[in-house]
Amino acid sequence: MSHVTPIPSLAGGALIGLAAAVLWRANGRIAGISGIVAGAVAEAGAERLWRVCFLLGLVGAPLALAAVFGPPSIIIDTPVGQVGLAGLLVGFGTRLGGGCTSGHGVCGLARLSTRSIVATGLFMASAALTVFITRHGIGAP
Repeated sequence: MSHVTPIPSLAGGALIGLAAAVLWRANGRIAGISGIVAGAVAEAGAERLWRVCFLLGLVGAPLALAAVFGPPSIIIDTPVGQVGLAGLLVGFGTRLGGGCTSGHGVCGLARLSTRSIVATGLFMASAALTVFITRHGIGAP
């Protein structure tokens, strides 16, 4: 059974790109989620407000879609502790890499940033290596 969904994937990618472009044109800000989250905690006033609104939209949009169309049928059979550890490692890597995949991969590549090109290449190589090890090295399906 194939899990390839080209039309929804294309639409989702286009919406991410559109959101990044609108944020850049409207606020002059890069749509890097880790930076937006960090600023929502550290900044004050209008700088905090737009960040909090962005994050509320990021969480609220899928909740609104689920309320209208029903929840998606996603099955995650990974233990909660393992998912939590993975999240912490992603957060650590994000801080170490000076940004996340959305900041570097979507916005940085569009600006032809050398740092983002290198970071995105490393993200992709790490992901490929992780899948290879998981599928062929430590026995996960």
